[in-house]
Amino acid sequence: MEDVMSQASSDRTILIIGASRGLGHAMAAEFLHKGWRVVGTVRGGHTRTPLHDLADAHAGRVEIEVLDICEPDQLVSLNRHLRGRIFDILFVNAGTTNRDPTQTIGEVSAEEFMHIMLTNALSPMRVVETLESLVSPDGIIGIMSSGQGSIANNENGQRELYRGSKAALNMFMRSFAARHAGSSRAMALMAPGWVRTALGGPEARLEIEESIPSLVNVLLSMRGTPGLQYLDYRGRTVPW
Repeated sequence: MEDVMSQASSDRTILIIGASRGLGHAMAAEFLHKGWRVVGTVRGGHTRTPLHDLADAHAGRVEIEVLDICEPDQLVSLNRHLRGRIFDILFVNAGTTNRDPTQTIGEVSAEEFMHIMLTNALSPMRVVETLESLVSPDGIIGIMSSGQGSIANNENGQRELYRGSKAALNMFMRSFAARHAGSSRAMALMAPGWVRTALGGPEARLEIEESIPSLVNVLLSMRGTPGLQYLDYRGRTVPW
């Protein structure tokens, strides 16, 4: 995909929810490379993360906020703290999986089911619902989904709770988009591919560098195209 560096400028800012490490940190680094400013959230206020290293390396262009998306009070506080600011992009990067992803849905405990659904589906949408007023009228609202959230593409099962949580996330985002059908904003559910991270594991087929720069270009190319799209990191439509 053609690089869209020309779309970026030093006065544009992205708010990345979940930028301490992994894919979110890589997105922050890529946007900085393109000349953007980054506001990124981390869960713990006292633990140094790779995002702090980025902030040190890019003085004045990275702000770090504290947020655990599963804690509604923290989300309310963040919204209050950021009130009055306008972001070009809000991107929610959050996800986890159950301790044994080989479990069938019938084997998963109720406690683990609720934890995964809260983290992967409900909490990201709470972020969108709470912070969407901070996004410019022609901006972008994006969430990190997964190709495994595609119902149509599920032909072999496995990772059933994770798949279900991402499918739920996709449905909730479609509902959000339907309620905002007149909005001029672009909305994105992004599938980054199977990437070697703490979540993806060492057997994943993609390095972060093979996924995230392309994903960011795809995301930037959506500006000015209202409505919701479900795309992979190469810009290909993922079937619902």
